Amino acid sequence: MFIAIIDYGAGNLRSVQKALENLGVKATLTKDKAEILSASGIILPGVGAFDSAMKELRAKGLELTIEEAIARNKPFLGICIGFQLLFEKSEEGRDKGLAIIKGEVKKFNFTRTDLKLSIPHMGWNQMKIKNESKLFNGIENGSMVYFAHSYYCNPKEESIVSTTTDYGIEFVSSISKGKMFGIQFHPEKSGVVGLKILKNFGEICLK
Repeated sequence: MFIAIIDYGAGNLRSVQKALENLGVKATLTKDKAEILSASGIILPGVGAFDSAMKELRAKGLELTIEEAIARNKPFLGICIGFQLLFEKSEEGRDKGLAIIKGEVKKFNFTRTDLKLSIPHMGWNQMKIKNESKLFNGIENGSMVYFAHSYYCNPKEESIVSTTTDYGIEFVSSISKGKMFGIQFHPEKSGVVGLKILKNFGEICLK
């Protein structure tokens, strides 16, 4: 059993790999289609801009590989920009996303000056559990996780929302749909809670 971490030139790939290996889960950085599709589970991590990330995926022929893996019901976890890429479009750029999830990625836009909230949203914040998800087994409502983002996901389908987080507005911080999961926060930077979430994903991949 191994988890494929899709290597498309984004940052923080090795930190995710190291976190998984610390849990005893074999994780391989790869852009090879056959290796990705033979994995027990797939992670699409990353930090950076929406358009440049999509261009890298397309240039490496990974867009169709991701679509095929999800169509095969492979366990899939998108992290931060990897979560946002699952949507149809983003206010950050002009390129189309993977469009696996209906909805769009929107920018934080605070009109109330009294909020005094900075963009990007960076640091620790709470998750509110909205719907049960195997990804959050053993995670308490209100647990703190680490965020670093200026844009948030706005899915059309409310039933897939697993957690929300307050930052000027209540935004979607994770979704679950079958064996496909997306999280806006960084589990590899979220201490014990983040490691538990990665462990849960590893257990989902075993089933």
